[in-house]
Amino acid sequence: MKLSDRFTLCRVIGAPVFFLSYFIPVWTGCFSYASVFFMIPLIAFLEFTDFLDGFFARKNNQVSDFGKLFDPFADVILHLTTFSCFMLRGISGVAYLPSIIFVLIMYREFSMNFIRMIAAKKGIAIAARKGGKLKTVLYVVSGFFALAVECCARMGIRH
Repeated sequence: MKLSDRFTLCRVIGAPVFFLSYFIPVWTGCFSYASVFFMIPLIAFLEFTDFLDGFFARKNNQVSDFGKLFDPFADVILHLTTFSCFMLRGISGVAYLPSIIFVLIMYREFSMNFIRMIAAKKGIAIAARKGGKLKTVLYVVSGFFALAVECCARMGIRH
């Protein structure tokens, strides 16, 4: 497996780890600061792997059709996982993302992946464009903001 694909795989594997680290304290009622100090570096690392996979794929001349499909798939898995956490109530008792917004994001992401699959079947690889990169930046910023608010609530810092 290529190095760039390993970074992408980190997002696929890391998404359920983030989900569990977010909800285990909620489900068990056993809250510790460990979840706060684990979740922020974890999501930061997982988001950074999105940069690393592209960087190493281009640097090592390993850009592939598989990678062009696997990377957006991993992005969708990670972002929908984090957004599903923010749609459900955490320790704070607040849902940071309205369900309708989550559903619209999910429809958009699945539609784009479907279009990419159709294009790939015809031998066309759809690369990310500036609008897609901006969308990803907005997802990351909003995800970090919601996580920061939830982590503050978990540490007893209220507004």
